[in-house]
Amino acid sequence: MIHSFEVYQNKTMVFYSDDHWLHPLFAFEKFLKQSDFNPATLIVKDKIVGKAAAMVLVYLGIETIQAGTLSHLALDVLEQWKVKYSYDLLVDRIDCKTENLLLQQNDPRESYRLIKERIKQHHQ
Repeated sequence: MIHSFEVYQNKTMVFYSDDHWLHPLFAFEKFLKQSDFNPATLIVKDKIVGKAAAMVLVYLGIETIQAGTLSHLALDVLEQWKVKYSYDLLVDRIDCKTENLLLQQNDPRESYRLIKERIKQHHQ
């Protein structure tokens, strides 16, 4: 991987970001709204996938994820929603407040709403 977040249609990179935290996912969401790509046909490669990223990717309709580092909480989400995944390193948890925020959350739509609310609070 060249970038921290990459999206492929077959073998062609169609989107990338080097931004931090969950910002690449929301930039990708904007990209999806402006494109004709079917999210289910795309492959997302992300350096770190915790539960929050997994929830957002499920919410966006992604069905294939390749993670550099994947948390057990994210793995549970991906298995629950039948997302194909691979990873280089599986860790117990990502030390992130957002992963803690979603600890008891299992609904991608509600998780998305909670994350967006957290972003809004940080930018006030």
